[in-house]
Amino acid sequence: MTGTSYPGAMNTPDDDWLRLDQQICFSLHAASRAFNGVYRVILKDLGLTYPQYLVMLVLWEHDELPVKKLGEHLRLDSGTLSPLLKRLEAAGLVRRERSARDERSVEVRLTEEGVALRQRALQVPRRIAASTGFGPDEVRRLRAHLDELTTALDAAALAEPPGGSPADERS
Repeated sequence: MTGTSYPGAMNTPDDDWLRLDQQICFSLHAASRAFNGVYRVILKDLGLTYPQYLVMLVLWEHDELPVKKLGEHLRLDSGTLSPLLKRLEAAGLVRRERSARDERSVEVRLTEEGVALRQRALQVPRRIAASTGFGPDEVRRLRAHLDELTTALDAAALAEPPGGSPADERS
């Protein structure tokens, strides 16, 4: 069994392509679940879930954003983002207000408690990095490869016609 071959590799028999251990998507899924488990433990001290932590990261970086822009940064739709924001608001970390410039838009901003939480969160990336066993250069390379992968997959999804592959439309 070859554990490092993926579809497209010249040395992989066609029938191996359908093995679970040959799927890059499953490797990413398993890594994501493992990350979530580590984050769950580390973020417990902050009183945040992983998705809430991601919202806070964006707000610590941008201070205040419309919900739509926040969703774009996180790649989340408003149906997923709204319950997260409600819980963060109930915890006293963010405040949501209608925009004075555009009543259709809701602005999200940090409260004093949300700003203060940033200081306590500074230890999170260090603890996560220590959990991976990767050095800073390895982490940067992995992140760059994953960013490239995301860009390629986004482009492929845009190129894919609704309802199937280009081959499906030719038949």
